[in-house]
Amino acid sequence: MKSLSIALALAAPVHAGLRFGCSSLTIQRLDPVVEPGNSPSAHVHHIVGGNAFNATMTGDVGARATCTTCEMSEDFSNYWTAVLYFKHPTNGSYHRVPVVNNAALAPNTKGGITVYYTPHDFTTDDLKNQPITAFPPGFRMTVGSPATNSLDQAKGHIGLRYNCLQTLINRGAEMVDFPDRPCPAGIFAVHHFPACWDGKNLDSPDHQSHMYNTIRYDGFTNAPPCPASHPVRMPQVTYETVWDTTKFNSMWPSGTPNPFVWSFEGTSGYGTHADYMFGWKGDSLQRAMNKSECFYDGCGSITKQAMTEANKCTVPDMVGEETDGWLDKLPGMAM
Repeated sequence: MKSLSIALALAAPVHAGLRFGCSSLTIQRLDPVVEPGNSPSAHVHHIVGGNAFNATMTGDVGARATCTTCEMSEDFSNYWTAVLYFKHPTNGSYHRVPVVNNAALAPNTKGGITVYYTPHDFTTDDLKNQPITAFPPGFRMTVGSPATNSLDQAKGHIGLRYNCLQTLINRGAEMVDFPDRPCPAGIFAVHHFPACWDGKNLDSPDHQSHMYNTIRYDGFTNAPPCPASHPVRMPQVTYETVWDTTKFNSMWPSGTPNPFVWSFEGTSGYGTHADYMFGWKGDSLQRAMNKSECFYDGCGSITKQAMTEANKCTVPDMVGEETDGWLDKLPGMAM
């Protein structure tokens, strides 16, 4: 997806789906989808959304949460990714990269993730021919894998890409790996999830097989028809995160390899991945998906909150370890 396409889409008179910001909720080593019950989990995550987030999450998350860092006040889902770190080229120490706001979000959004639910593509819907079914309570899924370690594998993860930001609007071309030079406005990470469900399983052993991806091109493109094995068309969920790498640009010697790593270390950006835990209250997401040609707020079918209120939502530090500042090793990783 080129920067021009996103700018044109945001300016177009007709939009389809939801786009909203969720401020950062917590940064700690928990992963209730991949490692339920483990505290801590293997590596650090950046989490946004509802305050039901915990090491173990089962059942109807939306019924248990009492607040959310998302603008959509009925969305108690949790959204998370690995955390980006700068690895000092000289002494090998690590420093967490801060998250900053994306463009065109509600005032007072603090860092976090921009979330999309699109029924068709970025500017239209096709609800008469392609009705959308909202996720059921208890649903969760992942996309990507920290074990991805080759260019060919990474290319196969359609929709998991990076941009070297010139500005928040001028994103440039999407890339499969981290940028190979300092970026004037930071590194932009995007995660597109599959949109076809098997209609039976809320999860699967690998947290992905209950879903099927028919998308063959990057960006906000309509997913082709779902296969018989996964016949239920769900919203296309997308995350966007802006990592403020600018404070480290002066520490990146010219001509040297990329110094940024995910919180599971890795040797490249190929292992980018994301987790989704559904938690919308009642039928709120279905109401939004039933509205034709609406963007941002579901044409008033769901309730928004001021981000000053959303920012009051917190969860406790359940791990109790340092994840920021200069560290000798990544949390959970061996020296």
